[in-house]
Amino acid sequence: MSATSVQSEKLKVLHDLLAAATHEASATMSRWTNGLISLSLDEVRELPLEEVIRGLELDDQLLIMVILSLEGPLGGEMILTFDEQNARQLAASLLNRPVPPEGEWTELEKSALTETGNILACAYMSALSRLIGEDLMPTAPYFLQDYGASVIQQALLPQAMAGDHVLVCRTGFHRHGQELNWRVLFVPHHALREAMEKAIRASA
Repeated sequence: MSATSVQSEKLKVLHDLLAAATHEASATMSRWTNGLISLSLDEVRELPLEEVIRGLELDDQLLIMVILSLEGPLGGEMILTFDEQNARQLAASLLNRPVPPEGEWTELEKSALTETGNILACAYMSALSRLIGEDLMPTAPYFLQDYGASVIQQALLPQAMAGDHVLVCRTGFHRHGQELNWRVLFVPHHALREAMEKAIRASA
C-alpha cells in the first residue's frame, strides 16, 4: 500500500472516530438549546501549514469566538466561530430574549456563549477520552472578538513545532436542519493525534 493510501485510510478512521464524538456532542447541544441546534462533522483534513487559513476559508472578517484548550500533554485547541449576527441570535435564544441591536456585548450574553462552548467541549472530550483511554480536560472557555485567521495561526503554533502538516476537524451547526454560519474547529496537537492513531490501531 502506498504512503498516500495509508494516510488516506488513517484520515478515514480518524473521521469515523471524530464523527462518533460529534454525534454525542450533538445530542448534548440539542438538550442545551431545547432541540434547536444540532451538529455534524463537516471534514477531517490534513493540510500543509501554509494552506490552513485558505483551506478553512478564513479571511479578515471579524468573528465572535469561544476558545478552549486541552490541559496536559495531550493538548489541542477547540474554537467556536460565529459571525456577529449569528452569535447574537444564539445568545438571545439561550437567554429567551429578543436579538439586541449591535453594540457592546453584555457579560450575560458572553456567559451564554462561553457556557455553550463549555458544554460542547466537555461532551466532545468525554467521548474522545473513552475512545483513546486517556482523560482530556478542557480549560475554562473564554470569549473573544478578533480576526479568525490570526487566532487560528496562534492555535497552530504547537503543531507547527512538530511538523509541517496539521490535522483539523471542522464541525457545522444546524438549526432545524438548516446549516448555520457557525463552526467548531478542533486542532489536536501532535501527541493527541498520536494517541488517537494508537487507539485506532489497538481496535483494528
